[in-house]
Amino acid sequence: MSKTVQLAMVIDSSKCIDCKGCMASCKVANDVPDGQWRNWIKASVPDFASGKPKTHFQPGGCMHCDNPTCVQACPTGATFKDKTDGTVRIDTSLCIGCGNCMPACPYDARFRNEITRKADKCDFCADRRAQGLLPACVDTCPTKARVFGDINDPDSEAYRLLQENKGKLVRVINAKSDTKPNMIYLGETAPLEWPVEARMPTAMDVLTTMVNPVVKTVVGLSGLGVAVMLGRQLLVGSDEHDDSRSKGGDA
Repeated sequence: MSKTVQLAMVIDSSKCIDCKGCMASCKVANDVPDGQWRNWIKASVPDFASGKPKTHFQPGGCMHCDNPTCVQACPTGATFKDKTDGTVRIDTSLCIGCGNCMPACPYDARFRNEITRKADKCDFCADRRAQGLLPACVDTCPTKARVFGDINDPDSEAYRLLQENKGKLVRVINAKSDTKPNMIYLGETAPLEWPVEARMPTAMDVLTTMVNPVVKTVVGLSGLGVAVMLGRQLLVGSDEHDDSRSKGGDA
């Protein structure tokens, strides 16, 4: 029986020089609108008192979690975990742009695309992978801080790095929302405290999200119907009233 594929990114953030080549290449490869980003580089604050005066740069993006709270928050099933490769994907044909998934992500990895008005995020460059290419951020990184592959495949470099660094691996998480991320850091990495607790939509939020478009349509149609009926009453009703008054005068 073959092992389940789990695509992941193994990152040695000590190699990151904050050139932002990964961010620029991602933006171009995925046609991300101006002012929006699918990935990032976070920087630690130097701490001279603790003997860590050096700024540390930490590349990041969607963590393609094993327990993705964004999937749980999506009311239409547009966000899902792909069973073929373990990535978290968005079916834009099902996305209604409600935004419930965004606060449900502890990493703030999701945004509403200003052009499509749908949820957007890193998908490990699915289009490039379909052509046999690496994700743009991995391909572009000059220091090879990012390594991509199937962490369940013994022949992949990502798997090898995890095996060689057992005991020194770091998953950046929020303690209250451990989504089991598949962006894994080697050795020391910083900052660590930036993920937030996932905010899941309530049942009422989901109901409102699903019902609102229907309600707006029904209310709109009802309003139109009322307007037509009112107009008819003003026009036809007025004629009828004039006729009856005229007949009464003749009598």
